[in-house]
Parts: sequence; structure tokens; C-alpha cells
Amino acid sequence: MTQSDINTVDAQKAPAWETVNRVVFPTKDEDLTLPLYAIEWTRPHIDAGAQDVRINQLRVDTTHMNRRDLVRLLREGTTDASTQTNSFTCLSRSAIQIHKGGHASLCTYFNAFPASYWRRWTAVNQVRFVAAAEGKGKINLFRSNGRGLITPAGSIGIDADTPTAVSNIFDMKGLMDGGFFWFDAQAAPDSTLTVSDAGWQVPTEERRAKDHTTLSIAITTFNRAPYCMNQLKAIAGEASVRERLDTIYCTDQGTDLVCNQPDFEAVAEDLGSQLTYLRQGNLGGSGGFSRGMYETCKAGKSEYVLLLDDDAISEPEAILRAVQFADYAKRPLLVGGGMLHLDNRTVLWAQGEDIDARRMPVRNALGSHDFATDPLRDSPECHQRFDAEYNGWWMCLIPTSVVREIGLAIPVFIKYDDIDYSFRAKEHGYPTVSLPGVAVWHQGWHDKDPSRTWEEYFVQRNRWVFALMHYPRPARSTLLNVVSADINMGLHLVYSGIALHHMALKDVLRGPKHLIDIYPTLMSEIRTYRASFPDTQSVSDFDAFPEPKRRFVPPSTAPMTARQRAVDCAIAFGKAMLLPRDGRKAQTPDVAVPTRESTWNAYNGVDSALVTSSDGNSVTWMRRDDRLFRRDVTEAIRLGSALYRNWKRLHDAYTDPRFTSFETWEKIFKDNPAQE
Repeated sequence: MTQSDINTVDAQKAPAWETVNRVVFPTKDEDLTLPLYAIEWTRPHIDAGAQDVRINQLRVDTTHMNRRDLVRLLREGTTDASTQTNSFTCLSRSAIQIHKGGHASLCTYFNAFPASYWRRWTAVNQVRFVAAAEGKGKINLFRSNGRGLITPAGSIGIDADTPTAVSNIFDMKGLMDGGFFWFDAQAAPDSTLTVSDAGWQVPTEERRAKDHTTLSIAITTFNRAPYCMNQLKAIAGEASVRERLDTIYCTDQGTDLVCNQPDFEAVAEDLGSQLTYLRQGNLGGSGGFSRGMYETCKAGKSEYVLLLDDDAISEPEAILRAVQFADYAKRPLLVGGGMLHLDNRTVLWAQGEDIDARRMPVRNALGSHDFATDPLRDSPECHQRFDAEYNGWWMCLIPTSVVREIGLAIPVFIKYDDIDYSFRAKEHGYPTVSLPGVAVWHQGWHDKDPSRTWEEYFVQRNRWVFALMHYPRPARSTLLNVVSADINMGLHLVYSGIALHHMALKDVLRGPKHLIDIYPTLMSEIRTYRASFPDTQSVSDFDAFPEPKRRFVPPSTAPMTARQRAVDCAIAFGKAMLLPRDGRKAQTPDVAVPTRESTWNAYNGVDSALVTSSDGNSVTWMRRDDRLFRRDVTEAIRLGSALYRNWKRLHDAYTDPRFTSFETWEKIFKDNPAQE
């Protein structure tokens, strides 16, 4: 065999590689988002808990701490004062230049490779780093594990006058619990260093989806036309996404139409067949996204449908990453994206979510983390792999094969549709993976309070629909959960919320067919019913009401143990039941309560109060009515008992596949045409 033959055989044995995580940089809003892409190199700070997790189980002893100990504790996480600043410039979407003597790190949310997730959910056993480098300096490669401990994984010296290809292969060992791969770039003192077209590649032979896959994107919008228009522009301007895109199903359910936006015709012409604009009545998020899922499956072209919020700002690379991760997954799965805060762009608001099966509060696996102040490299908790139970539908990729098998969203307008879908998919063998490096910017929930809006009906109703669908037997705490929700509302003086709770439970008890039948008229009924309660009457001017009797003292300023809070809550509830008070005829409010302080104990001993809305746009005069509260609690006990007794029957009804079938949604779409 000749040397040429040997080289040919070697080439045939060498794996083909596909880039699944391009290293990208921001081309706009760089001042707001840069720490998510690249950061100044700093000396690594290793948290003590990364080396011994038992340290995190110890209570901090502040009793015997002196001033020196406190200063040392505060200094622990500070940055090295000698760290150089302004070490690099992002030249383009795919290139970064390190200044002379500069040092940058790519251990960031968007540019560190989430190796542990690929290790867990795909058959990939090695990853290749590739880049083009020009100038003088070094590319230093690193890896971490689930404890956040960092290990050097190689160094590539650069001395090139023109862009030169460099690469390095990583094995997939030590990643079961977590870990990332990344690189840092360091320029020589007398030269710049440019790194471009960097990325992380995997062997194509491990790709489960052997053919070229495509996706459709489902966007639903209701009177957020400018936001939705920006979303369409972002997708239209990303060539790499459009190469994999069949069409965007933009389902407009509002009256302020996207098609009337100034740039719509130009964007529609640019997208051509890659945009399908649909109109229908307002069916909420579940109806809008179900329409996109329905149309995608009906067209039969796409392997995936991506659900994307209309008011989210996308990182287009995240869309590609979600698709490619799904291509390599060992089995079909849902790929969810994290939610970065729209007003604080470097803050990760949610990444992977689960829910307490007993009380049903939603919890983030990882969230409220600011990568500007706490970089990924110095945050060991972020290196751990989290298994999400579900992912919010601000961004979620679903295989169309899964949609055809398990059906569309539950027809519930809003709330819990995304939670149910992930649970339903998992019960059929299709898990949800919330993948780091895949995310959108979206508004957080801090300026929303469903308990004081019509949304509370859907929160309360759909949490029980979800529980009935996924738990064959009722929890022993079912009655307590029903009653405690009303007690919480009553202690906040929100009697309209209690009324919506009861309306919701009555509808749940009537079964799924009833929910489908009332879909077209439900919203107007809720609004009319809620408006009959005084606590819903808001005004935009404080001077419309008399001056409060006294200054409000926030209860949050008083230190209190959890046990003491529980005791105080029980006492406040007992007083309302046994010693009822009436503030309906009060001529002057007792206090004015800011929305951030609107906790149950803020109303302890208060007959009436001015309360600002969560968005800060209005104020309501809330009045105590303990006799109504007492009747409401009695009704809650009755309804909760009925729910407990009928659980088995309702579970069977709500798990009937017809509830979420294509045929059910076809009827709903037909019965709810767009309003002209």
C-alpha cells in the first residue's frame, strides 16, 4: 500500500464534524449584553463550597464575627484590583480582537459550551474546538465539572500574519453532574490577537436525525404589534436561521394588527413563503401556540416547531443551537430556552423550571443570576447540570412527531399550558431539557400580580386542571390548598380574587367539555363578574381619595422567624373569623400600602387601605369585609371537598386524549374567527 493509499484510508476513518455552537458576539446593545458573550480575564475565584459541599450546609456564625472577619467575608468575592480593563473589541458577529497584552475570557453564558448536557442527552463522546487566529498570543482551553472546579485542557500558541486554523479535541469525561468547555484568548505584549469563526463541533456520525432537518416558528401575538414586528425582523435578518426555516406562523389575535406596521410589507416580501400570517379570535397563549403547532403538523414539512413569544428579543444563534441539540439527542425531546431579563440584560431570570406537586408553586432550577457581577467562571452553582421538569413558552422547541402523538396544548387560554405540555410529553417518554446558551430576553414578572386581575381565574382553575391531569389521586392537602388560597386573598382584602377562585373551581368540577364550550364567552364573563367587586375599582390619581390616617410602616422591616409568621397569620385569620370587622363605610383609609409591601401582614389591623397596582399606574381603595370573608371560606371548604370527592372521575375526564386533540382545536379555531 502506498503512502497515498494510507492517507486516503486515514481520511476515510476521520470523523466528519458539524459546528453546533458557534462562538458569537453582540452586534447591537453591546453595552447592555456583552458580559453574556465575553468578559475581561480575571484571576479565577474558587468558592470553598465547590471543593467541599458540606461547607454550604453550615450556618454562618455572625454572633462571634468581628469587624475584621466581616471585611474578609465581603472581600472574598471581589475582583483582583490589578485586572486589566478594556482588553478586547468585538469586531463582528464572529470575530474578537484582543488588544496588545490583553486577556479575555469566553467562559460566558452564550459562549461556553454546555458539555454536560451533551454528555447526558446525546451519544456524542468527543467535541472539537475550532477557530481561526491571527496575530501573536495564546488560546487557552479549559473545562469544568459539576462542582465548578476548573481544569486547564490545553494551550495553543499563535504567531500568524494571516488567519490560521487551530483546533483541539475534548473527551466527554467527568461531566455527569455538570461542566462546560471554553477558551480564553491572550495577546502578546507587542501584538494584537484576533480570533474569528470559533465554534464547538461534534461528530456527525452521532447525529440521530440523519437527514437535514427544518423547523417552523410559532409566534402568537395580541396587540403587541411593534414587539412582534421586531421579532420578525430579527429572524428575517439571520441567514443561518433561515437556512433551516420552513415558515413562521404568526398568529395575530388582536385588533392592533402586525400587518398594519410600517415595515410589515417589506419584511413579508423578504421572508416570502417563510412567513404565514394568520388571524383568529383571541384564544390566549394556548390557542395561539396551538394554532402554530396545528399548522406546522398539517403542512408536514418541519421536524420541529419552535414556540416563541411575540415580545421576546431573540439571540438567533440560540434557535440554531436548540435545533442542532435536538438533532443529536438520543431520543426526541423538548429543548427549552432560558429567560434573560429584558430590562437588565445580563440577568438570567429563569433557566429550567419545576413545580411543587403538593402546593403547585413554580420554582426555577437556576434563576436571578447576574452574569455581569457574578461571571460563569466564578459561579460554581451555574456549572451544575439541572434537569428541568418543564420550560416556559417564551422559547421552546418541540418535535412535530411529539405533537402528533400527544396532541396540542390544553384549551385553557393562558397559564399552565406550558407546564402541562412538558409533563404530558415526559409521560410519553419525551423529556424537556432547558439548555444553557439557549435563551431569549423577556420581561420579568416583578410588575405583574395576577391575584388582583382577571388572570387569577386562570391561575386557580388551570392549576387544578393540571393537577387532575397528572396525578391520579388527590393529595391529602387538597382541601387545605383550596382554602389557603382563599385565606391568602382574604387577608389581602382581595375579595374579587376569592370570587374568581370559586368560579374557577365550579368550572373545573363541570369537566373538560364545559371548559371547551365556554371558551368563546369566558373572558367577557370573567371581566363582568370581577368588576362587580369594589376592590377592582382603580383610579390613576391618589388625590381622588382622602389622605390616609397614618403613615405606613412596612412589616418587612421587622425581623421575624417563619414560625412567628405562621402564628401571626393564624391569629389574623382567627380574628377575621371570630371578631369580624367592616371597613366598607370608612370615610378615610387607614394607610397607603406600596405594592412591593402588599403582604398579608401589611393589612393586619387595617380596616381599609389605598393600594397601588403592581405596574404602578393606578391605586385602589381596599376595604375589609370579614363577614363576606367568613362566607367565602365556608364556600371554599364546600368546593374543595367536592374536588377531593370527584377527583377520580375528573382525572379520567381530563386525561381523555380528545381534550387536547387536533379535532377539538379545529372546532375552537372555527368557532373563534378574527374580529374585524
